[in-house]
Amino acid sequence: MSDSAARDRDAAETASAFSHPPVAPDASAAYGSHPDQLIDFYAPRDGRAGAPVVVVLHGGSWRAPYDRQHVSPFADFLARRGFAVASVEYRRGSEIPQQRGSGPVAGRWPETFDDVAAAMDALPALLARELPQADARRIVVTGHSAGGQLALWAAARHVLPEGSPWRLPAPPELRGIVALAPIADFTTAVALDVCSGAVGQLLGGEEDFGERAPHADPAVLLPTGIATTVVQGTTDIDVPQAVAEAFVDAAAKAGETVGLTLLPEVGHFPLIDPAADACAVVAEELAQLAW
Repeated sequence: MSDSAARDRDAAETASAFSHPPVAPDASAAYGSHPDQLIDFYAPRDGRAGAPVVVVLHGGSWRAPYDRQHVSPFADFLARRGFAVASVEYRRGSEIPQQRGSGPVAGRWPETFDDVAAAMDALPALLARELPQADARRIVVTGHSAGGQLALWAAARHVLPEGSPWRLPAPPELRGIVALAPIADFTTAVALDVCSGAVGQLLGGEEDFGERAPHADPAVLLPTGIATTVVQGTTDIDVPQAVAEAFVDAAAKAGETVGLTLLPEVGHFPLIDPAADACAVVAEELAQLAW
C-alpha cells in the first residue's frame, strides 16, 4: 500500500471512530480534587449481577485535546457485551507557550501517573458505591494507544524501581491487561517518532528521559506476572506494529509470554470503533480474561 493510500485509510478509520455521539455514563465519581480526576461508570446493559469490570484508559498521545469522551461509545459497546465499565480520566499535557512548537504537549510529569495510580487504588471502593452489581474481584484493564501504555503500567507498579511513589508492595489484583495498539516500548516509539515526539514530551525531553523512563516504559517493567495480551492492527501508521513487537520481545527476554493478536488490514482506531469488526475482537479478548 502506498503512503498516500495508507493515510487515506487511516483518515477514514479515524473519521468512523469519531463519528459516534458521546454516550453519557450511568454514574461518575471523583477520585481526587482536580476536575480531570474522574471515573465514568457504565452498568452492564443486560442488568446482570456479578459482571466483570473493564477499566478503560483512553488514548490521545497523553495530550489534553483528547479526553474520555471519544471512548464513551467504546465503553457503551462493552457494557452492551455484559461488562461493567470504568472509564478513567486523568491529567494530560496542555499547551505550554514557553516550549517550542504550537501544539499541546504530551502528558504531565508526574501528574499523569499520579492520577492513574490514584484511580486504580480508589476503584474498588468507588465500584462498591457506584456499581454494586459489578464483581470487583474480576477486573481487566484495557487502554488504547497512550492509554495502552498506561494500562500496561498500571499492571507493573509492583516492579517499579525502589523508591518510586507509585510502587505497590505486591502485584495488583487484576485478571489481566488487553493493550490496544499501545505505546509499549519507548525506545522503538522514539525511533519511529510515534505521535510526533509524544514520548519525549511525556518524559520531559532528553535531559529527563534516562531518569524517568525506568519508571514509565512498559518494556522495562517486566515481568509482571499478570496475563497480558496486545491487540495490534497490521496497517496502523499511528503506532506501528513494530512497537508492539518490541514489547512482546522484551517480555520474552524477561521470561514472560505476552499474547499478540495481529489484525490484518486494520489500522489504529478500529480497535475502539463499535462499528468495526476489530472492536468485537477486542471484546472477545477481554472476555477471555474476565470470564
